[in-house]
Amino acid sequence: MYVKNYGKAEDINFLASAKVVAFTEQIDNVGVAADENGRKIVKAGTVWPKNDATAKGIVYTDVDVTEGPQPGSVIREAWIIPERLPVTLSDEAKGALTGIKFR
Repeated sequence: MYVKNYGKAEDINFLASAKVVAFTEQIDNVGVAADENGRKIVKAGTVWPKNDATAKGIVYTDVDVTEGPQPGSVIREAWIIPERLPVTLSDEAKGALTGIKFR
């Protein structure tokens, strides 16, 4: 079976604009905890690669890394509503994300 139903997915829109510049990056599976279905999912809105001064972007859509690192879309330029992200942005990450503007 190539497709399996893991239940309902809920996406929260954290974008404040329609214009988004995103690039494909390799999303790592290190440190990602498995959910109730045993899947390791990096949620949309996660700071990539880390929520610190090394931040380069924000993951655009959920990425399943259960089987190992996978390519995923990372936002480099956009207007973001930070309160809607799955994690609170660190001050270091805010400073490093020069292409991301916050509403």
